Amino acid sequence: MFDRDSKTEKPTPRRRQQAREKGSVARSQDLNSAVLLLGAAISLSVLGSGIINGLGEMLKDMIRRSGSLRFENGQGISIFQQEITVVGKVIFPFLLSILVIGLVVNISQVGFKVSWKAAAPQWNRLNPLSGFKRFFSVRALVELGKSLLKLTFVGLALYFAIKASALQAPWLFYMPTDQVIGEIGRLLDNLFIYAALALMLIGFADFAYQRYDHEQSLKMSKEEVKEEAKQQEGDPKVKGKIRELMIKSTLKRMMKNVPDADVVITNPTHIAVAIKYDREKNSAPIVVAKGARKVAERIKEIAAEHGVPIVENKPLARILFKSVDIGMEIPVDLYKAVAEVLAYVYRIKNKFFGVA
Repeated sequence: MFDRDSKTEKPTPRRRQQAREKGSVARSQDLNSAVLLLGAAISLSVLGSGIINGLGEMLKDMIRRSGSLRFENGQGISIFQQEITVVGKVIFPFLLSILVIGLVVNISQVGFKVSWKAAAPQWNRLNPLSGFKRFFSVRALVELGKSLLKLTFVGLALYFAIKASALQAPWLFYMPTDQVIGEIGRLLDNLFIYAALALMLIGFADFAYQRYDHEQSLKMSKEEVKEEAKQQEGDPKVKGKIRELMIKSTLKRMMKNVPDADVVITNPTHIAVAIKYDREKNSAPIVVAKGARKVAERIKEIAAEHGVPIVENKPLARILFKSVDIGMEIPVDLYKAVAEVLAYVYRIKNKFFGVA
């Protein structure tokens, strides 16, 4: 009870899914029983005469053949199999209707879901201490209250059903046997239907309670919500560490390209962009490395170590840094500005060649 008080947050979809996989769903067994009982009553009222007639014909046939029946040489087993087959054919429609009703009422409550976890044995239920706690729990009190209500409602329903048929009772002594059987059948139908309707009132109320109780049991504390978010999205600290490692790895690969660059263009202190132009592989110069502040300083250091020319051009450095990604060719509108820088570098190295 106190544990539930600390759980104020609505259950997440993942929490609901996990509960469903374990077989924990809102379901009213009382509603199942009530609908099954009502279905059985209706099925008997529809199929009852056929069942009685079928069983009656079977008994008549057995009585007619009683003088000639022989039970030696396996004939007894054969006769038994024949009669069982007849009984099966007679009551099969009734049993099938009950099965269908049971499946429909269960699926309508919880949907179609097979949970093997729910079918697995739960050895903790054999613990006497746990059983003792359950015996004195709120749920046990609710179940006791429901049982008393069921007894009261069903008792009243049966009372009114019998009272409604009591006036017909004296006349049964003057009726033919088949009519008496019919009257008794109608009385039983009424008893079933009255009892089922009484149980359905309790069943619907119980279903509403089970949904409420199930929802309460799924509620989560703020810590549980945070923990689930971490599990699904990843711990922010871990994600930050992974991001940091990825950035370091990217920078390391980028710095390896600087020694092969033709020129490093700077602004000059905050930005550095390394450019390479291979006329055989690329149709235009490409940006092989770029960075700001400390990364820019490191690019210039590596360029100086490997003799890569460093040219100061503030406007060009800024626009290259903002508009061109690493590994991409420079845009057409920057061809002229970059070509001038490359021409200057090639003149210095005595490698001048025409660039469009």
